[in-house]
Amino acid sequence: MGELTFAGMDGIIILTVFAIIMLVIGYYSGRGEKNIHESLSGYYLASGNLGFIALFFTLFATQYSGNTIVGYAPSAYRTGFSWLQSISFMTIIIGVYLLFAPRLYVIAKKRNFITPTDWLQHRFNSKKVTLLAIFLMLWGLGNYLLEQLVAIGQAVSGMTGGTIPYQVAVIAFVLVMLAYEWMGGMKAVAFTDVMQGIVLLIGIIFFVIGGVYLAGGNFTEVTRYITETEPAKTAVPPMEVNINWFSMLVLVGLGASIYPHAVQRIYAAKSEKTLKKSFARMAWMPLLTTGLVFFVGIIGLKLFPGLDGNDSEQLVGLMANKIAAINPFFYWIMIIFFGGIVAAIVSTADSVLLSFSSLISNDVYGKFINPGATEHRKVMVGKIFGIIAIFGLLWIAWNPPGTLYEIFVLKFELLVQVFPAFVLGLYWKRLNGKAVFWGMLLGAIIAGMLTFSGYKTLYGIHGGIIGLAFNFIICIGGSYLTSTSVSKNKVLEEDMNAVSLKA
Repeated sequence: MGELTFAGMDGIIILTVFAIIMLVIGYYSGRGEKNIHESLSGYYLASGNLGFIALFFTLFATQYSGNTIVGYAPSAYRTGFSWLQSISFMTIIIGVYLLFAPRLYVIAKKRNFITPTDWLQHRFNSKKVTLLAIFLMLWGLGNYLLEQLVAIGQAVSGMTGGTIPYQVAVIAFVLVMLAYEWMGGMKAVAFTDVMQGIVLLIGIIFFVIGGVYLAGGNFTEVTRYITETEPAKTAVPPMEVNINWFSMLVLVGLGASIYPHAVQRIYAAKSEKTLKKSFARMAWMPLLTTGLVFFVGIIGLKLFPGLDGNDSEQLVGLMANKIAAINPFFYWIMIIFFGGIVAAIVSTADSVLLSFSSLISNDVYGKFINPGATEHRKVMVGKIFGIIAIFGLLWIAWNPPGTLYEIFVLKFELLVQVFPAFVLGLYWKRLNGKAVFWGMLLGAIIAGMLTFSGYKTLYGIHGGIIGLAFNFIICIGGSYLTSTSVSKNKVLEEDMNAVSLKA
């Protein structure tokens, strides 16, 4: 995000305050609540008791990270007004959530699900489907967590003007994250999300206000300036770019909605009413977050013209330095805001880590290695493997072997292959486990082959979407050629009846 030349010691103080607040939240979240550490539901789902405020902000933190601000503004700077379509990224995710979340919530409460693959295991009763889904989800989570760890180091180092080195920054905040997550589980994660969500919302509003002020106080003038100096950035994009954006909408909309940490927030809702209310409010957030970040990038075109690709990545830091110089009020707002960005990145990382460890403890260990293990033991296994995963990813972040790093590039392309099994299975009783497995496997292979062969897109369409199309064809065609057992149909009938009664 670029170095904040104004911060220095003040930045260190604010980061220390945020770290202490996170630790205090973790301590009080776990204090006196034995169930948090003794049961999978208590630790990973806050006992399914998250109210509206906590659920709303933890969903907000799941969908938006500090990286959204730091990364999307430079994208708007480089792309121009066509980046408006980024708002629809986040909007479509909410639409997909509403497609399946209420229905899944009812079944999850009835069947006491802990992880997303609990639903797949229940729906298809297939070890092959469950194991493949676990692999694809762990892959996506590992990639996402790696991104957040790198971002933590860059953000802290930039905020402190390099006073805190990259490696020290990552280790310090990883230890803070592990400490409060160990103490309070999902409950601690959700409450820290509330803190960082409020700071981010207030901060981005003042960031835009400061940017508009520096640009002359009139956004119309900014638009006129861009039209005169870089007309391509206000022009209608070519057809292939539009196709690529539509492909991205589908890829992100379907993939992000079934991120394991997102699905587990559905399970953690206190009630179906709370869940729907939270999603209804979330529908407005793309305008207040991605929309405002878009304006930051566009304003940056006037304030810092001519930045090349690498330099444009420093846009947010460059603007913050200028905004902080307006007056003491903006100075402290910028420091607190960037502390919030760091906290938001940490908060995203803790959500991903919690979900990663739940898949290891409940799915890999609990279902396949030691099915007879107590829930307390499973929770401990998840915590320990979470720590191992964190430091393994840190090693990759600091010593990225070329081929391994390229493997981690795949994220949504593979994760989205779980979507047909996950969502189509909620609506179509005929969907068959064998067809689901081969569809998921072939879709993942096609997406991987296209990516590694250099064809990340074909005529603007992402490899993951091409794989997903074959995935759907095999799921639907294969299910018509096979049948579901009578006993399984009875279980599905019970689930569908439960959903109908709630509707």
